[in-house]
Amino acid sequence: MASLDLPGPEAQLVAVVVAIRAARGGVGNLTGTDLHALRLSDARGAVDSLRGLGWQVDGALFDGDPATPIPVTVPDLAREADHPLPFGKNTRSRVSGWTTRTLSAKPVKKLPPAARLASLFLAAHSTSKLLGKIPPGLPEGCRAALPDLLRKGFLAELSEDRCRLDPAVRHLSGMRHPTEEERAARNPKGEGTAVIPATPGFEFSADAWLQWKSTATPALRRHAEAVEYCALCALHPERVAEAFMVPGRPQFFSKQVKAAYGEWKHAHPDRGRLAAEFTVAFRAEHGHGPSYTQLCSGLGWDLKRRSLRSFVVRRMLANEWLTDTSPVPWTLRPGKAAEAQGILLPKARGSVANAQFRDTSPIPQR
Repeated sequence: MASLDLPGPEAQLVAVVVAIRAARGGVGNLTGTDLHALRLSDARGAVDSLRGLGWQVDGALFDGDPATPIPVTVPDLAREADHPLPFGKNTRSRVSGWTTRTLSAKPVKKLPPAARLASLFLAAHSTSKLLGKIPPGLPEGCRAALPDLLRKGFLAELSEDRCRLDPAVRHLSGMRHPTEEERAARNPKGEGTAVIPATPGFEFSADAWLQWKSTATPALRRHAEAVEYCALCALHPERVAEAFMVPGRPQFFSKQVKAAYGEWKHAHPDRGRLAAEFTVAFRAEHGHGPSYTQLCSGLGWDLKRRSLRSFVVRRMLANEWLTDTSPVPWTLRPGKAAEAQGILLPKARGSVANAQFRDTSPIPQR
C-alpha cells in the first residue's frame, strides 16, 4: 500500500482493509460501520483518493444503511495473471481476521489512523520472539506515530530501526502461516496439530466455519480467531472449527482412570499452583488459554491417555485452582484458589491485588 499514490495514512489504511478483502476476486465488501471503526477524520476524502486510483466505490457507502455491505472493486486485484496478492481462500480469511484483531487491539484501537496503520506494519514484521525490524516500506506518515505505540503499550521497546512488541500483543506478531519445517520444530511431538481427535460425522467446511463465526458474539468470535490464527499453536483450521462447532459430550471416567489419578497426584503435590501459573504465562504468549493437552504437555506431565488428562484437569477445576468458560475451548485460567495465592491474570491484578494477603495457608488438593 505504501507504493500507491495516496495522500496519507487515512487513505492507506482504508486501502489495506479493502485490498485484503478483495484479494481473491478483485471485489471486497465494506460497510459504513467498518469505515467508522477506522476512526478517520475525513472518510470521504480517503475514499475519493481510492477512486482516484480507479477503485470503484458506490456512494451508498456513505448515504445508505451503515450495516449494508457495499462492494468495492479493485481492478488490479481482478486480473488472473501476475496477481499482486496471490491469496488462497483460507489465507485471505486468516489475513483479514488478523487485520481486524490488530486494529482493534486495546493499545491502538483509539489511536489515529497513522498509528493504527503502523501497528499493522510492525506486527506483520515481528516474530513470535518479539524481535522486529521496522520495515523500510513503512509509510512516512506512520513514523511520527511510533512513539505513540510505545506510550500506549503496543511496543515494549523502540529504537531507530528495531522494535519489540509488548507481551500483551505478542499473539499478533508474524502471522505468516508456518512452513512444515517450522511447524515440526515448534511441535516436535505433533501436539499442536491434534489437540482434539476427529469427531465421527464432522466434516470441515470453510463456508460453514465462517458462517458460525458470523453468528457468534463479538467476544466469542475474537476468542475463536485468536486460537485459529495463533502463530505459536499453528493449529489446522479444521481442528479449531471442530472444537468450537461440535457440542461437548458428557465424559465418564472408569475406576482405572480414577485409580491412575490417585497414584499420579501423589507425585505432583504442586499440580494446582503449577497449572495456574502456566495458564498465566501461556495467555501472555498466545493471547488465549491452553487446551487440556497443551497444559499437561507444557508442564511435562506424561499423561498419554486422553481420559486421564481430562480427569486431571477437571479435578483442578473442581478444586478451583483453575476455571474456564465451559463449554468454550481454550479458556483455562487461574481459579479462586489460585487467585487467593496471588496467581492472577495481568488485567485482574489491579482489582484484586490484596487477594494474596487474605489467606496464605496452603490449600488442600483432593
